[in-house]
Amino acid sequence: MLRKILKWTGGIIATLIGALLIFYFVMHIYVNNKKGKTYNVEVRMLEIPSDSATIAEGAHIYATKGCGDCHGDNGAGKFFLQDKMIGAISGTNLTTGKGGRPAGYGDREWLLALRHGLRQDSRPLLVMPSYEYYKMSDHDISSLVAYLKSLPPVDHEVPAATLGPLGTVLSGLDKLPLIPADKIDHSFKSPARVEKTVSVEYGQYLSMSCTGCHSPSLKGGDSPIPGGTPVRDITSTGNIGKWSMPEFVTALRTGKTPDGRQLKNEDMPWKMTSQYTDGELEAIYLYLKTL
Repeated sequence: MLRKILKWTGGIIATLIGALLIFYFVMHIYVNNKKGKTYNVEVRMLEIPSDSATIAEGAHIYATKGCGDCHGDNGAGKFFLQDKMIGAISGTNLTTGKGGRPAGYGDREWLLALRHGLRQDSRPLLVMPSYEYYKMSDHDISSLVAYLKSLPPVDHEVPAATLGPLGTVLSGLDKLPLIPADKIDHSFKSPARVEKTVSVEYGQYLSMSCTGCHSPSLKGGDSPIPGGTPVRDITSTGNIGKWSMPEFVTALRTGKTPDGRQLKNEDMPWKMTSQYTDGELEAIYLYLKTL
């Protein structure tokens, strides 16, 4: 009798293991196919100025978009997630130094990456949050590209991103934002400029940077980082909706909430939002109060 029970139990375990292996194999193939997909998009070319004022604007955008969190303050790239099960995810070297942009990397390639989430060969970049950038105005995208082109060369070779078994499964289930190109309307026509005033309209424009974590509705939910802290609702129906404008600005400047809590930067990147001007933060606040 015991032998039959053990044989039956062993059969169930073997079946489960087999099913898991098949499931992982399917996810692995699916994710690799997505990574290897070629996108046929039309890149709308822009004039990229090189004057100091434009480059300064681009530096501000680089700081407030959190580009340095993945690519480093000097643009030389770094690992921002290293986990044996999830994988090793890195931001590439954006400079022209060794390990950085190859010869011939021009304005088209910058626009292809920022507005379409694609590499030179029209295959998808990994994790790069282009879905937060593609609606940026022509002026702002041009300023950002101007700044990126002005970065001094830094020799730094960053190994390519790799996925662990859990990262592969989460990507296959769309629980890890691996392929930004899938979230982009590649036919979207961005405005030439956006008026930078303390207004609901400008706040809505700036809030694109919040959607990657807080969801397009800005009502929060699960963290986009596996195992991360759940993301809060930042609309008027959430706790932040009870804050005054000065309290909101202080929280995004210092990480200190009106109730005395100190936000962890890894949960809410207040060191990034502290780079916004007062007017930009006030505009975001006005927009969030309308939701």
